[in-house]
Amino acid sequence: MLILSFAGPSVFAQESPFRYSGQLSGWAQYAPDISPESWLGGRYLPQANFRVPLEKERLFDFELSATIFGDAGLSSFEDITASGKIKPYRAWARYSTERLEMRLGLQKINFGSAQMFRPLMWFDQLDPRDPLQLTDGVWGVLGRYYFQNNANIWLWALYGNRNTKGGELFPTQKHSPEGGGRVQLPVPSGETALSYHYRTARTGVLQTGEHRAGLDVRLDIVVGLWFEASWTKLTKDLDLYTNQEMMTLGSDYTFGIGNGLTATFEQLLYSSDRKAFDFDHAATFSGLSLAYPLGMLDNLSSITCYDWKNRNMYFFLNWKRQLNHLTFYLMGYWNPENYILPGQSTDGNRFAGKGLQVMVVWSH
Repeated sequence: MLILSFAGPSVFAQESPFRYSGQLSGWAQYAPDISPESWLGGRYLPQANFRVPLEKERLFDFELSATIFGDAGLSSFEDITASGKIKPYRAWARYSTERLEMRLGLQKINFGSAQMFRPLMWFDQLDPRDPLQLTDGVWGVLGRYYFQNNANIWLWALYGNRNTKGGELFPTQKHSPEGGGRVQLPVPSGETALSYHYRTARTGVLQTGEHRAGLDVRLDIVVGLWFEASWTKLTKDLDLYTNQEMMTLGSDYTFGIGNGLTATFEQLLYSSDRKAFDFDHAATFSGLSLAYPLGMLDNLSSITCYDWKNRNMYFFLNWKRQLNHLTFYLMGYWNPENYILPGQSTDGNRFAGKGLQVMVVWSH
């Protein structure tokens, strides 16, 4: 994939209340195992930010951005499939003080320490392979309060999000509000948190309540360690979809090899059963991410995942070069044609099989 991107920082210069930035992307992808084999496309994300400083370290600020997207698949010059869309990307207003933040509108909400397999991917769809880390936002209001001991509490209410988000299997019932919260506490050498969310899901003509509870722990002791878990419970019996459990145990460490080799390992246990915690239909995945800076300008990274149940291997390699406002990427992947890796976007199974992508990012 060839991607040309035009991007800017998302923070304001201290002296200016207004800032405009954008991200212009263009790409090409070759995937011989699927049809169409070749894809071309482009994306533009214009972004405007405005801030209104107040007395006593209080602030009002606003962000508005959109995504303008188009792509085309080519099997031959006679067989071309094209599509495009324009939609809001972010549209929020925020009031903040030294310890309080209130944000209203279309925004990104994410939390947790897991990187490759994310049980707490409730509201975003960030893909660890995506260099731009793009994800749709959710409509709602989010409040966060930070205590002096680094504890913090989150409360949110969402409305108008019809499509599935995060790891949801079913969309939210139309005109149905949803909400939840999170409490994060410091512990020796790290932090821990409990999260909860409730909504009404729609499966065809059937409506069902959905409770979702999460636990995550992060410790920094010689190596980084984390545990992240989520339990989703439907109030109606939907056979194997009634209860879903995800648990990830992970660790990272930077070895003193050359310029420094950073290794991240995660182990996922996933199950979907009629009864909670039966684990009769469990699947396990292992993931290893490696990142190595080749020099001041170049970085090499890879992600390798293994599906123990189906005995399938997933492999992704990325080379990055940074030149002032330009960033170049060359990416290759080799995956099973039946793509079922949890927690990662398949882009319509465009990552099935093997393929190549090239990306260029231009920032201002």
